[in-house]
Amino acid sequence: MIRKFTLLTLLSFFSLQLMGVPFSMIQNAGDAEDYPNADYLVVFDSSRVDVQESGLSYRNYHQLFKVLTPEGAKKLNHLKYRYDPLSAYVEIKKVKIYRKEGTVEEIDLEKVRDYPAPARAIYWGARHKMVNIGNLEPGDAVEIERFMKGFTYALLQDEQPPADNKYVPPMEGHFYDIVEFWNDQPVRKKVYQLLLPKSKELYYKFYNGNVYTSKFSRGEKVQYNFIKNNLKPAQREPHMVATSDIAPKLIMTTTKEWEQKSLWFYNVNKDYGSFEYNQAIQDKVSEILQDANTEMDSISLLTHWVADNIRYSGLSMGEGEGYTLHKGTTVFRDRCGVCKDKASLLVTMLRAAGFESYAAMTMAGSNIEDIPADQFNHSITVVEMSNGEYKLLDPTWVPFNRELWSSREQQQDYLMGIPDGADLMETPVSPPENHFFRMKGSSTLKADGTLEGELTIEAEGQSDAAIRGRFTSNYQSDWDRTMEKMIREISPDIEILEMKYSEPYGYQEENMKISVKYRIPDFAVVTEDEIIFTPVAARELFKNVNYHLRFNPDRKAREYGFRDRCSRLVELHETIQLPDYSEAVYIPEADKIDGSAASFEGGYTLQDNQLVLDETIAFKKRKYQAGEWENYRNVVKLQKKLAREKIILKK
Repeated sequence: MIRKFTLLTLLSFFSLQLMGVPFSMIQNAGDAEDYPNADYLVVFDSSRVDVQESGLSYRNYHQLFKVLTPEGAKKLNHLKYRYDPLSAYVEIKKVKIYRKEGTVEEIDLEKVRDYPAPARAIYWGARHKMVNIGNLEPGDAVEIERFMKGFTYALLQDEQPPADNKYVPPMEGHFYDIVEFWNDQPVRKKVYQLLLPKSKELYYKFYNGNVYTSKFSRGEKVQYNFIKNNLKPAQREPHMVATSDIAPKLIMTTTKEWEQKSLWFYNVNKDYGSFEYNQAIQDKVSEILQDANTEMDSISLLTHWVADNIRYSGLSMGEGEGYTLHKGTTVFRDRCGVCKDKASLLVTMLRAAGFESYAAMTMAGSNIEDIPADQFNHSITVVEMSNGEYKLLDPTWVPFNRELWSSREQQQDYLMGIPDGADLMETPVSPPENHFFRMKGSSTLKADGTLEGELTIEAEGQSDAAIRGRFTSNYQSDWDRTMEKMIREISPDIEILEMKYSEPYGYQEENMKISVKYRIPDFAVVTEDEIIFTPVAARELFKNVNYHLRFNPDRKAREYGFRDRCSRLVELHETIQLPDYSEAVYIPEADKIDGSAASFEGGYTLQDNQLVLDETIAFKKRKYQAGEWENYRNVVKLQKKLAREKIILKK
């Protein structure tokens, strides 16, 4: 029954391309009152994908948008589509405007513009097809049909013959697609139709929701249909995981297992000669490793050399750009490249040093679902250690960083391209103590409210990187000003008497250390009867390091998972010599939480004229489930409580 209904729906739906859109469809779709938070409505969004034996796909897209608000009219006054002419072909086939009063205007396709897409850091020749719709009003609708052949993403491809063959995907004979069943505006109906040769098996799964599915035999091909009605806009929560991790999506591929893709990635690199090295690279490796004593010395020195010396800049190098791991010799010569190029050079240099090393693929920022489609946006390096284990290296994310693999990438899926093939794996959680932030203070509070003291800060791992990056991203002439700006987070009235900090570029020698001697006039509020203040170390400082302080703990619940910058250990300690007082009117109570996601232990101890603050806070990973929010937010609340509640002493 569902199958018949779906077939009839598809036949009538795709006939709109031949017969045109009836005005009743637009009028009955709804208006701003029906969609109060939307600027426009996607009345329908259909895709028909015809796959050839080679894996080449011909795609027809048909969409109808209805304007709901003046803001929606602005958003729809032009439509543009990004593509890479070296791997994809795009054609705008028809554009119509349906005016609310009943007239129809067809836009002259001679006015479609094809121009270089704006670019920053990566210049690969991507282009935009844009059609200017012009003035619209609420109630108007825009229909567009476009055609595309080719593919949109992969990390590597061999050179292809001319004509349509250049649009064949890198893993020839295979097909994959990732279909987003979400939008930032409501969608009444979305249809995805796939025609696949019977010689190919399709592996697919729909995530984060349900979809109507049907399957038919059509000659030498199998037709798959996926239909979903009334899609609501994807919701966002502060600091939540990627939209693609929680919104409805369809992932499909003709590749059965990850091992197949792993072996393809290994072999295509091998055949291309990506990691062959020359004498210039061999000489540089020997120079870099002249003081290395262990295998970790060698791995560390080579990783940091590539990270620090290869500028992140992607320049077009001809056909296949954006889909080819450039040879290590090319990257070494040009001293620039993007992630795949930095990974390629590191593999090359490690091999020149005698290591077994390979490239790998990952997805920074979101999950890779367990369907072997190309869900990748980032390339990294793996090296085989003497004990047979593989170690992850990322020269893109660790410039002037004490890590070899950035822990901001923990709990991230990756696939190695190795000779025996590999399954999809996940990067491990990095213990909080690897990323400690320690603040220690010793101060004296005077009777007039002036605070004089000394503060030391020490950081490691990603906490180190967050502080160090404030220096290495600035000119050396601005380093003192950068340091002063950070210290003034304590108080804009602070008088810095002396400040010292580690050599920012000396990251391989020591972790980041900062020491400051200071005076703060009127630090405490002094009345006739009371002295009121909050210790320096208790305050909400260095939020670029202590990222959890950016979270609002008053949010009681979360629907979706969320993410921090990195796992982290925060240790705060301060000893304050107090002026004469008769009694402590109020001191915040000590508290403790020991949870699986986060923990807190801290408070004040008072003895005679000495007040001591101690806090130990641990956030135990980077990505959290929605159910872990209660634990996480309670820990943040306790730290903020000590930061915001005043100590009150009676004079």
